Amino acid sequence: MSSESSRSPVPETLDAWRQVTARRGVEGRVPLASLRRLASLLDAPDGEVTFSLEFDRDSLGIAYVEVRAEAELPLVCQRTLERFLLPVRIDQRMGLIREEADEAGLPEEYEALLVDPSGELRTLDVVEDELILAVPVVPISPDSQAVDKEWGGGGADDTAAEKPNPFAALAALKKKPE
Repeated sequence: MSSESSRSPVPETLDAWRQVTARRGVEGRVPLASLRRLASLLDAPDGEVTFSLEFDRDSLGIAYVEVRAEAELPLVCQRTLERFLLPVRIDQRMGLIREEADEAGLPEEYEALLVDPSGELRTLDVVEDELILAVPVVPISPDSQAVDKEWGGGGADDTAAEKPNPFAALAALKKKPE
């Protein structure tokens, strides 16, 4: 990517169908804090995401956008409750469709991206959606150690072993010859 001074601002919207026809793309770098839906999932959303969107058609003529993004997402480990940075690298090819029924015609390796019939596509929404999908449901730092302790101290299990099985009498009746 080029130097900061020569970088043009990221367009808010793109005409996806024009981008495909022209085989163009866009790249940029934005603060994580500017992605509001993602920022609500992060711990102090500092840092930035570097991304590119490349539009084209594949050998079958399917219009697609190749989404690439790199970021370090600040999360809170649910095991240690400490902040950690989750490195995320996205490389996703998305088939552009005009209506939901068109999704069935996409190859298996494509994710579907529903585009407004006018072609308008919100640039950062595409990047933000992919980053949101990369956030784990339960963030756990790779540096944390698993908890091996059994909860309850094992006392409840010991008393359960001492109680007679209430169905033992039925088992004895079943074994009696008639």
